[in-house]
Amino acid sequence: MLELRVLRWLLVLLVIARVEEGLSVPTQAPMEIPPTPAKSRRKLQGRFLHITDMHPDPHYRVDSSEKKACHRGKPKEGKRPAGFYGLPFSDCDAPFSLTNYTLDFLDREWADEIDFVIWTGDSARHDNDRRRPRTTAEIYELNRALARKMERVFVRKGIPVVPSIGNNDVWPHNIMMPGPNSITAEFTSIWRAFVPFPSYQVFQRGGYFSVEVIPDSVAVISLNTMYFYDSNTAVGGCARTEPQDPGNLELDWLEVQLQMFRDRGMQVWLSGHIPPSSRNFYSECYVRYLELSLRYQDTILGHVYGHMNMDHFFLLDAEQLGNRTTGSDDTSFVAAPAALRDYEGSDSDDDDEDEPASVLKHNKKELYKLLLQEFSDLPRAQNLNHDNYAVVNVAPSVVPTYLPSFRIFAYNTTGEAYLPGQLGRTSLDESQPGRPSRSLKALSGGLCADAEHANSWRCHLEEEWHSSPESPSRMNRLWTPLGYAQYTLRKMDEADESHPPKFKLEYLTFPVTSLHPPPEADGADGNATDNNGGVEAAVSAEARSGASKFWYPIPRRHLPRTLRNNTLTKSKKFAPYGLEDLTIPSWTALAQRLGRSKAKRLRQKFKQYMYMGGAGEA
Repeated sequence: MLELRVLRWLLVLLVIARVEEGLSVPTQAPMEIPPTPAKSRRKLQGRFLHITDMHPDPHYRVDSSEKKACHRGKPKEGKRPAGFYGLPFSDCDAPFSLTNYTLDFLDREWADEIDFVIWTGDSARHDNDRRRPRTTAEIYELNRALARKMERVFVRKGIPVVPSIGNNDVWPHNIMMPGPNSITAEFTSIWRAFVPFPSYQVFQRGGYFSVEVIPDSVAVISLNTMYFYDSNTAVGGCARTEPQDPGNLELDWLEVQLQMFRDRGMQVWLSGHIPPSSRNFYSECYVRYLELSLRYQDTILGHVYGHMNMDHFFLLDAEQLGNRTTGSDDTSFVAAPAALRDYEGSDSDDDDEDEPASVLKHNKKELYKLLLQEFSDLPRAQNLNHDNYAVVNVAPSVVPTYLPSFRIFAYNTTGEAYLPGQLGRTSLDESQPGRPSRSLKALSGGLCADAEHANSWRCHLEEEWHSSPESPSRMNRLWTPLGYAQYTLRKMDEADESHPPKFKLEYLTFPVTSLHPPPEADGADGNATDNNGGVEAAVSAEARSGASKFWYPIPRRHLPRTLRNNTLTKSKKFAPYGLEDLTIPSWTALAQRLGRSKAKRLRQKFKQYMYMGGAGEA
């Protein structure tokens, strides 16, 4: 009897122990990520897609009036009605027929040719119709619909997609409170296929994250520019006295990310919706962003943004932060990028049929002139220090403010990886002891003696910059961006459901000679890291190493017939820039060329691409 009781108690104790073992969790146990089935890695194609500002509109109606946001009404005599695929050169948003057609085209023609996608926000319509105000539910549903489509087209094929929150992806327009909040919670759900599981906690706090699009080699960082945007009055503008401001927390996180990727020998693309300029961003946010861009110049491959709808590039320049201030009247500081602001449109008035569309009532020459002024102010080539610069590329939109567009970037997948030294200097640089180290505080000089600036970020950022002429952002080597091709949707006014328009090449940055195998590839010598070889050095690397197949930066079938001919050496129509690559030296050289008043033809092309020919040309 006693033995039976003992056995029963032992059995009870055993059951309790098992239950406790299953329920108890160590309080400091590290988070474990559940294993995922191994996927075969896709072969690198050496290209990625940048797409932005789709602005789908569920209320769009064919044949309606632009003055009614293409939601209703008939246009006046002589005015264009809303077309089946949208109304180009207008303030109307995109019908679903356009967004679906664009993504179906990319699925059919490009999905097998790219490695990842950067998608820089504004995936809901504008709040441009007082009779149909936007709602939070509609904004989320439009984002959810596009996210599902992007997942089907790309993610299910193993192509990472890196989205960003736009200023029209929130309600109210332009306003986003510090997180965690309902917006970050909702987008955690909407973007579950895009945001890596380990990033959920950070994303729910601030709406930003990073993705290793090429594991252990290349990452894309998606920034939430709403916390830097000076139209967002719900935040503190990165003031140094407010360390818990969401913009400061995000930039703190960005600094940690860049250092981590640099320590691992990786390269990074920075992406977001609103471009980093001194009047788009709060001044202190801009100072911190610029400083990080230059401190980690040897780690950042480039900066890609949307929001503006106009195709252009501009420079982040350390000299802007030298002994100058960031006041609104200081045009020497703000130069061109400071004025690159809110050209995407504004609310329209339903009752005023004679009021011109808000996009087209901007003085379109203003942005163009400001950029040329910035470029003309650059030092001459022999005096230009590339350590001082970063380049921001702003892509045009899918929404037909001008013409629906997307970009395909090509990058180098050959050669040796860049391994940074202590300050970005390799053995070559360290053999030049006279090369001075740099920091933002040192550059600010006597400015920090003024009480007005003593507590600003620029006077407290003392970390030395990591820059090297041998890094991928400065010379052509593994992971260096080589160029891009931009495609636009043409003849939209003539299109209907039975006769869709076609995406055609607008222009590319490459030299024409780099689009085809060199005539005597087997007689060439060298390697893909030759700084003077540019695109041609990278694309012919396989041929020189004995590989039988030439890598086309842009597949021949995506080129117009005139460029498929490998005997053509120049094309003023499609390739006026002729950039050997997309390094900082190449971009600053193009900016210097555009800054010369005698470069009339080149300036004309730059302006034509910026505005896609002007209003009324479809």
